Amino acid sequence: MRIALTGGGTGGHLFPLIAVVKQLKNIALERGIYDLDIRFYGPKTKDEFLYAALAEENIKFEPIMSGKLRRYFSFQNPIDLIKLIIGLFQAQWKLFRFMPDIIFSKGGYGSLPIVVIGWLFKIPIIIHESDSIPGLINKISSKFAKKIAVAFPSASKYFNESKMAILGNPTRENLKEGSIDEAKRIFSLKGDKPLILILGGSQGARAINDLVMTTLEDILLRYEIILVCGEKNYKDLYNESEARLKSDQKSYFHLLPFLGENLKHAYAGANLIISRAGAGSIFEIAYLAKPSILIPLPNSAQDHQLENAYEYSKFGATIVMEQQNMTPHLFLNNIAHILNDKTIIIKMSADAEKFATPQAARKIAEEVFYFGEL
Repeated sequence: MRIALTGGGTGGHLFPLIAVVKQLKNIALERGIYDLDIRFYGPKTKDEFLYAALAEENIKFEPIMSGKLRRYFSFQNPIDLIKLIIGLFQAQWKLFRFMPDIIFSKGGYGSLPIVVIGWLFKIPIIIHESDSIPGLINKISSKFAKKIAVAFPSASKYFNESKMAILGNPTRENLKEGSIDEAKRIFSLKGDKPLILILGGSQGARAINDLVMTTLEDILLRYEIILVCGEKNYKDLYNESEARLKSDQKSYFHLLPFLGENLKHAYAGANLIISRAGAGSIFEIAYLAKPSILIPLPNSAQDHQLENAYEYSKFGATIVMEQQNMTPHLFLNNIAHILNDKTIIIKMSADAEKFATPQAARKIAEEVFYFGEL
């Protein structure tokens, strides 16, 4: 079976695709299928970690040019239109050569050329929407799709009910392979205070970093911190923390530009996770049954992070802090509210587990096989 994957080229698109690929391989083995050929079509990225993740699963990367579709005036629009046209020609040639049995799209502007050309070639298309408010590309792609899978129930109202299924968000199973002992070794954790893992995300980490640094000494009185601050911010924050903190405080503060494969160990050791509200992060936190504080990225497309966060908060598994209302006092109070009460920690963990969708990747993989074999 030949399977084409496509998506925007970010971790938020790619990691769910890889989770589905692992299940595709499991199903293929169960059915005695040994000719699985899987390729990813999408825009080039500077993130070598994403290429490595594809290579590890033996997924061939086929670059496709594409441009963003904006709903506002920008001098970049004509350039992106040219990129999209080039991408359509590239997709036509590459899909003609490969001619997959099925296309699975995670959305994002990089997926549009493959979806449009795939539809013209009458190749079945399945799309997946991670956010509670669908992106523009998935709204367009849904017109061409045979099946539409959504992560949040609230997203279902945007799509054709006859083609839609609420399946959750695929998450990487290996995240549960994290080890507290490995976390202690890798990050040199002291381990005698509750550990807070703080993830700024690839966008907008600055506001979270600033809030943490404002309250740093107060947090370190009771808790240990891993702060993933982003590469651009690392040097300045490192110098600031070195100048401000006493030697005994420094041993409880672990500043990192990024985590990569060690994320699973940081997750394992964390008692509380503070994060942006991207769908991937939310479903990973839920999958690991961790209490959390979510700080949605302001002005994300259609405010989808804000909607994601409040949708998740209905389950009782998180506290939502909107960035414009963030104050040091409120931040510290919310941390203490969770970590100073074991009953709250237990309840939030249980509520997170109820929200989690550990079978999402398997269910989507089954749909891919079903439509691919028609």
